[in-house]
Amino acid sequence: MDAIQHPDIFALNPNFGGTPLRRALALAEPALSRLLSLGRLRDIYRSLPRGLDAPGFIDALLAAMDVDIRANAEELERIPKTGPVVVVANHPFGCLEGLVLAKMLLTVRPDAKIMANFLLSRIPELRDLFVFVDPFGGASATATNVRPLKDCLTVLKSGGVLGIFPAGAVSHPRLVNGRLEVADPKWSATVARLVRKTEATVVPVRFAGRNSRLFQALGLVHPILRTLMLPREFANKQGATVEARIGSPVPFARLERLASRNAAPDDCIMRYLRLRTALLRDRPNKPRRLPPLLPPKSHSRQEALIPAVDQNLLADEITSLPAGSILHQSGEFAVIEAKAEAIPLALREIGRLREYTFRRVGEGTGKSCDLDSFDPFYRHLFLWNIEKREIAGAYRIGRTDELLAAKGPAGLYTSTLFVLKAAFFRQIDPALEMGRSFVRPEYQKSYAPLLLLWKGLAQMVVREPRYRILFGPVSITSEYKHASRRIMAGYFEGNVSHPALARHVKPKTPLRGQTWLARAAKTLVADLDDLLALIDDIEADRKGIPVLLRQYLKLGGKLLAFNVDKDFSDCLDGLIVVDLLKADRRQLERYMGKDGLAAFHAYHNTPETIEHCA
Repeated sequence: MDAIQHPDIFALNPNFGGTPLRRALALAEPALSRLLSLGRLRDIYRSLPRGLDAPGFIDALLAAMDVDIRANAEELERIPKTGPVVVVANHPFGCLEGLVLAKMLLTVRPDAKIMANFLLSRIPELRDLFVFVDPFGGASATATNVRPLKDCLTVLKSGGVLGIFPAGAVSHPRLVNGRLEVADPKWSATVARLVRKTEATVVPVRFAGRNSRLFQALGLVHPILRTLMLPREFANKQGATVEARIGSPVPFARLERLASRNAAPDDCIMRYLRLRTALLRDRPNKPRRLPPLLPPKSHSRQEALIPAVDQNLLADEITSLPAGSILHQSGEFAVIEAKAEAIPLALREIGRLREYTFRRVGEGTGKSCDLDSFDPFYRHLFLWNIEKREIAGAYRIGRTDELLAAKGPAGLYTSTLFVLKAAFFRQIDPALEMGRSFVRPEYQKSYAPLLLLWKGLAQMVVREPRYRILFGPVSITSEYKHASRRIMAGYFEGNVSHPALARHVKPKTPLRGQTWLARAAKTLVADLDDLLALIDDIEADRKGIPVLLRQYLKLGGKLLAFNVDKDFSDCLDGLIVVDLLKADRRQLERYMGKDGLAAFHAYHNTPETIEHCA
C-alpha cells in the first residue's frame, strides 16, 4: 500500500504570518519542531499505509512504533460482551494509552468508542473511532463539549462501549495524601453522570508508567509547557512496553447503592472508581504460588519441626479421657475438649500441627513447636479422626472468668496484642477467648472440619450457657498484599465495629502506611460484596477474605481493632467479638442444634425459637 499523503498535521502552526510575535515564532518553528519531536512523528505517520480504517491505523501505528502491549487475556474477558459499558482508565502518558485502550477494547467489542482530547482530531484516521472533547475547561469548552457528550450518551444508550480518561489531563506532579507524587488530577464527575443516565456497567483499567522527568519538571513551571511536550513524550515511547491491568466489572446497581448513601453522589462514584483503578497497581501479573513452607517475614532461621507423636500413644491418651470430654461426634470424627494437663501428648501434637499449618500460609513462630506460656492454662478443643488416629484441627479456649480471677488481664493471650482497659472486660465477662485455630492442610479441601469444630464449640456453650460472648484475634496473613489488609482493616473498623467496646481497645503495633486506603474503605465501601470486589482486584488468586473471618461475620461478629503480630510473621490480627444472643439464629441453630439453641436462649430469658425473631 502507498504511504499516507495528507496535509502536514504535525506543523506547529501553518499560519505564522502577521504580528511580530507570529513572525518570531515562524523563525523558531524548526527548532521547536525538533524539540517537540514533531518531525519524528511526521516521519512515522507518513510511513504508514494509506486507506486504513481506525483499527487498522492503530495497529499499524503501534507496530511502527514497536510498542509492546502487555494485557492479560483473562482480564480482557471481564469486559461485558453486551450492554452499555464505560471503561475508565488513568492517564499517565497523554496519548499512547488512548491508542492502546482502543486496541484492547476493539478486540472484545467492535462497537467501542474512545473519548479523547480534541487535539487528536487532527489525525483523520481516528475520527470515526474517537469522540473528541476539550478538556482544558472554560466557558467556551463547556459549550464546545455539549455535542460530543451527547454523542457519548448515544453510544451508551445504544448498548455500546465507551473508553474514558476521567482526569481529562495527563498525570503530573501533585500533592497527594500529604506528599508530592505523579498522579491524575481530580476525575470529572461528568463521567458519573454518563454512567447514571445510561445505567452502564463500569470496568476500571490501570496503565503502569509515567512520562519523563523533564516533562514533569516543565509542567511544574507552567501547565502549557506540559501540553506542548506531549508530542515529544509520545515519540519517546517508541519501543516501549505498556502494561495494562483490567479490573472486575462494577455493576451499575453497586454504584447506585453507593450514590444513594452520599450527598454528592457523582463525586462519590468517581472517588470509588478511581479507588478501584488505583488498586490495580497492587495486583500481580500472575497468582502468587507459595512454596510448601514459606520462611517467616523476619527471615530468621526456622527450626525443624518436632517429630510427630506416636499414633498409638496418642490414641491411648485420647481414649482414656472421660466420656464427657466428647462435645460432638459425626462419622469418623469426634470433637473433644480437655484441659492441658490431661493431654500432654495431644497438646504436643497440637503444637506441632499449629506450626506446620501456619507456616504453609506465611505465618508461624519459626519454632519447632507452637506452644506458649498460655497453653497450660487454657482449654483445648480439637478434632480427632477416630479411624486415622490423628488430630485434624484445634482451637484454644480461654474462660475469662477463670483466667482473670487467677492471673488478671495478663493471663489472656489477647492482652499480648492489644491494650485492653478494665471497662472492656466489665462489658464482656464472662466470655470465651478463642485463638490459635487451625485445620491441618490435608483437611482443608472441605469446610466440614471447621464446621465440626464450631459445632463442638457450640456444644461447649450449650453446656455452659453463661458464655454468650466469644472474642479473640482472627488472622489476616501476610499472604495478602498490604493494600488488601489496609482496606479490610479500614472497612471493618468503619462499618463492622462496636464503638462502645472499641474505645476500650488499642493495638500494641498498629498497621502503618497507606492510611488513605483505610479512609477510602470506611467511606466508599458500602458492604461486604463491595469489599470482596476490591480484594479480588488486588489479589490475583481471588481468595476473598479469610474463611474464619467470614464465618465470624456470618454470626454477627464485630471487629474492634487491628494489630500487627511481629512474633507471628507480621500477621495482621483483628480483635473480633461475637455476641451469641445477637447472632443470626439460623446460623446458630446450625451449630447448636434446635434443642441446644432453645436451651441457650431459655437460660438468657430470650425467645427460644427462630420463629420468634421474625
